Amino acid sequence: MIKTLEPQLHFAVSHVKPCIQLAPNPNYFKTEQSSNDYISSLCKQSLFKQALEVFDSLQKDTNFGVKPSTYAHLISACASLRSVEHGRKVHHHILANSFKQDMILQNHVLNMFGKCGALKDARKVFDGMPERNVVSWTSVIAGYTQHGQESDAVKLFLTMRQRDVMPDQFTFGNVIRACSSLSSIELGRQLHALVVKSECGSYLIAQNALIAMYMKFGQTSDALGVFSGIALKDLISWSSMIAGFSQLGYELDALDHFKEMLTHGVYQPNEFVFGSAFSACSNLLQPEYGRQIHGISVKFGIGRDTFAICSLSDMYAKCGLLCSAKTAFSQIDRPDLVSWNAIIAGFAYSGHIDEAMSLFSQMRHLAWSPDDITVRSLLSACTSPVTLNQGMQIYSYIIKVGLDLDVAVSNTLLSMCAKCSDLCATFKMFYEMRRNADSVSWNTIFTACMQHNQAGEVFSLFKMMLQSQNKPDYISLANVLGACGEIASLETGNQAHCFAMKTGLKLEASVTNGLIDMYMKCGSLGSSSKLFDSIESPDVVSWSSLVVGYAQFGYGEEALKLFVKMTSSGIRPNQVTFIGVLTACSHVGRVEEGVHLYNTMKTDHGIAPTREHCSCVVDLLSRAGRINEAEAFVNQMEFEPDIVIWKTLLAASMKYNNAEVGKRAAENILKIDSSNSSAHVLLCNIYASENSWTDVARVRSLMKQRNVKKVPGQSWIEVKESSHVFVSEDSLHPERDKIYLIVEELRLQMLDIVQSETSSINE
Repeated sequence: MIKTLEPQLHFAVSHVKPCIQLAPNPNYFKTEQSSNDYISSLCKQSLFKQALEVFDSLQKDTNFGVKPSTYAHLISACASLRSVEHGRKVHHHILANSFKQDMILQNHVLNMFGKCGALKDARKVFDGMPERNVVSWTSVIAGYTQHGQESDAVKLFLTMRQRDVMPDQFTFGNVIRACSSLSSIELGRQLHALVVKSECGSYLIAQNALIAMYMKFGQTSDALGVFSGIALKDLISWSSMIAGFSQLGYELDALDHFKEMLTHGVYQPNEFVFGSAFSACSNLLQPEYGRQIHGISVKFGIGRDTFAICSLSDMYAKCGLLCSAKTAFSQIDRPDLVSWNAIIAGFAYSGHIDEAMSLFSQMRHLAWSPDDITVRSLLSACTSPVTLNQGMQIYSYIIKVGLDLDVAVSNTLLSMCAKCSDLCATFKMFYEMRRNADSVSWNTIFTACMQHNQAGEVFSLFKMMLQSQNKPDYISLANVLGACGEIASLETGNQAHCFAMKTGLKLEASVTNGLIDMYMKCGSLGSSSKLFDSIESPDVVSWSSLVVGYAQFGYGEEALKLFVKMTSSGIRPNQVTFIGVLTACSHVGRVEEGVHLYNTMKTDHGIAPTREHCSCVVDLLSRAGRINEAEAFVNQMEFEPDIVIWKTLLAASMKYNNAEVGKRAAENILKIDSSNSSAHVLLCNIYASENSWTDVARVRSLMKQRNVKKVPGQSWIEVKESSHVFVSEDSLHPERDKIYLIVEELRLQMLDIVQSETSSINE
């Protein structure tokens, strides 16, 4: 925890010599020596454009000879400007003059082409070199790494090792960065071993690259091991650790290292270190820590840095301190697009859509053009029908500027429509963008169907997806499995399981857990248990699915045994696990054990009880006939009781003839939902049992006034991939005559069986 974050740094003032621009005096061009000296002088002063202009001028007007050192300066100028055009021109000049290139000059050319992204040119020069040293190899490897060709970088490094060329710290630094981008942890560990074995194990460039690599892989202990072994850590070492911990969710570790860095007092944190520290504070929702770090950044003169202020503003917004967020943002002299996006996203993700829209208007008024990130942030704040109006305004702007052609923007629009509007509007939008749809688009429409309780639509959409150019991923399959579980379609679930096996998606943990959950919801406990046993290392989701499934199907003892086995295996239970455990206790009548587990949720497991857990406890007490205790528990809850809790109490009151509690429960249900039919009917029954006919008449009169109708029961059966839905007192099924005929035959057969059994007993 951070108590005081006092900076203890020694400031070092750097004295930079002023740049003296040399005027182009004609005397400089009288001799080759003076011309070469003049160009070299310009390059040394970082006047790269002027140097190249002089080179072009001399090349046209005179036939002067260029020294190797001047060529080296010109090539370095091209590399600094990232100008491949000028680089090729200088290189062509070298080749055209039949200049005998030494290895040093060729390495300069390799470095220039690599930095400019002209990797084919670099490789051509490299392959044509009669002699190469470690700098030659490293220049090409660095070029591959910097321009997204990490596989080629690794291949070249392996070739380098086969040729017995010993890498230096710069080679290792670049190939380790390439390994990070390839997400190859095994290769990374092999490189680490090679670094330790070589003489580069104590060099900072290689060590810092290893820290960044391990942090990217989420291997914090390995990163910490490398960091701890560095004798003299630099700013990059500290920054890599702080940023890595912050990004991986180890916020307190990030802040501890930030404090330790200040305590050492050797390096002054830069804007990126402060940005990571602010990010850690925002994830912790600890504005007090953020305020302390804000004060330190001001003392270090970074209080007005754009990057740091963006992170600071975002931190205040996420912590709900919107005024402080706006104040921090206002300190930026000239906010750029990134700054505007950061402040808008801060307000949008905090749910303050009106303020975010206001900032959006200000941004446009100041002639900034919002991009895809801006509109996606705004759309993410539209999460309910109340915000549909703002969502449609953003939609209009997107159409106006043509951002609807961006698939990511269209997907966010689709998600907004699903949350704010009805499913028909969402389908319409999806079909409009279907030609450009990607897997995210399909997954979004699947999720929309589940949100709107239309699980059956997922199956037809999934078939359409299989016929499209997009292939289902693990998210698509998880949605399909969720739909199977929702409507208890075991046959379709089995097909989905086969599809997962065939495509290899079963290897994804989320798919395996989805299969376990689906089989449980479909009542196939054996299949679910068998699948669970096949997992080498089941996680908390796997265990919870099994515990909840057994509990809901009445196998309370088995569920509780699984819970004990789970905790003994070192798996920490989550909120879902406790819902299953409390349900199990309720079904097997273990009241005291259930209450004890509820009371230890927070103290022993750090899990704050939710409304669902409270509902389980009410059910636990009610089933045991402890109605008054259940009501007392409801009254002392931190949450406002919902309709499910009151219905549980009402049903138990009817069962155990507790009319007073039943009346109060029914009245509370009607306060929440005045048209609830079951509450009206049960309340009538309670009054009738007390011979309170006046109250019975009053409730029935209210039912007529409110047009309360009992929701008919519904069931369905799946036959040959078709679902047949039956509603109570419904005669709409197309084969109703055949169905009623068979039902009547079954009824007559049952009567015959009953009569024959009765006759046997009498005899």
